[in-house]
Amino acid sequence: QVQLVESGGGLVQAGGSLRLSCAASGRTVSNYAMGWFRQAPGKEREFVAAITWSGGSTGYADSVKGRFTISRDNAKNTVYLQMNSLKPEDTAVYYCAARKYGDTRYYVNDYNWWGQGTQVTVSS
Repeated sequence: QVQLVESGGGLVQAGGSLRLSCAASGRTVSNYAMGWFRQAPGKEREFVAAITWSGGSTGYADSVKGRFTISRDNAKNTVYLQMNSLKPEDTAVYYCAARKYGDTRYYVNDYNWWGQGTQVTVSS
């Protein structure tokens, strides 16, 4: 089993930045692809960003491309999401997920383990 714990969420003004972290435990995730998803009130959980096991390839939702950056440190068993130029529409609970294969995928059902989420609120 893999346990994932997100941190770094909070309240920020529009245009500001936050860096989310996702610490994995239980087993190493260095061979797993990792992803970030988000869910706003009344909406379905949506893909934000993903990274391959090696970190050599990433993918982003169009809505965050150019503003968010996903990265990982396999030595620390941790994945990050740097969020810049935040907008009120980025407000959501952000979830970290691990996929037991190394390639990136963009759908909720492609991931095997999930964290509890961290709230990000962007004020206008």
